[in-house]
Amino acid sequence: MRIAVTGSIATDHLMTFPGRFADQLVADQLHTVSLSFLVDTLEVRRGGVAPNICFGMGTLGLRPILVGAAGEDFAEYRAWLDRHGVDTQSVRISGTQHTARFVCTTDDDHNQIASFYTGAMSEARQIELQPVADRVGGLDLVLIGADDPEAMVRHTEECRSRGIPFAADPSQQLARMDGEDIRVLVGGAQYLFTNEYEAALIETKTGWTSEQILSKVGTRVTTLGAQGVRIEREGEEPIVVGCAEEEQKADPTGVGDAFRAGFLSGLSWDLPLERAAQVGCMLATLVIETVGTQEYELRRGHFMERFAKAYGHEAAAEISDHLA
Repeated sequence: MRIAVTGSIATDHLMTFPGRFADQLVADQLHTVSLSFLVDTLEVRRGGVAPNICFGMGTLGLRPILVGAAGEDFAEYRAWLDRHGVDTQSVRISGTQHTARFVCTTDDDHNQIASFYTGAMSEARQIELQPVADRVGGLDLVLIGADDPEAMVRHTEECRSRGIPFAADPSQQLARMDGEDIRVLVGGAQYLFTNEYEAALIETKTGWTSEQILSKVGTRVTTLGAQGVRIEREGEEPIVVGCAEEEQKADPTGVGDAFRAGFLSGLSWDLPLERAAQVGCMLATLVIETVGTQEYELRRGHFMERFAKAYGHEAAAEISDHLA
């Protein structure tokens, strides 16, 4: 099964300030703020929803196709993804802009001051999917993740016009988009991925009821945080899959991306929806136990042992032959 993943490609620059931002603010001078914070730490992490999902699929033994836009500074990141089984040949490299960048400083009270530079991500709207499909011999599914909004709409419309199955995963961009754009992204999707809040936001902005959304998509997949995930199809009973037990909770960033990676891998292995969701939940558990979205390791024996403990030996036997 050939799966392309479109979405943002970015690096995160995370710093910590040993103090409180509030102590540096002068109430009657807020109209002319000019501050510089001397920070203690800097962590540069690989990020972006599309590489996060592709990395997870690669660790499970698949070869997902990454589609997005980056700058010429992407070379080291590309090498990392290549080593982890990701096909990066369809990444558009901008000749004028840097890869998107998230720069964030956190103080002792966990308040944050951050900026997001879109950079090359704005050129994702210029990417056409048909050349990608031609290069790899066709596409069985395209996941359309959070990206330049115009790119998301273009990819969705191209999938519809060319008859390519697609999964809608608008996530962070829902806040920016209006109801009409969201209706364009969602209608006709084979899969719709959201968390609970995003699911409610889609209903509010589109004016569609939950039942109407189910009539417009093949499968609705809603992550429920610590409660796991709910899978719904029109005319069928919902499937609810719980999370595997955590050994520790280090950082929740990237957990949703890891779930999608595991779920899509399960679909690629032709597993039933419940089993695919279990693979996604297990991979998400590895991410929440690790600081960073692509810093976890998948050790086959350890993964299988924990999977069997969470979902039973019969379930583990069904995925055993597929797991790299």
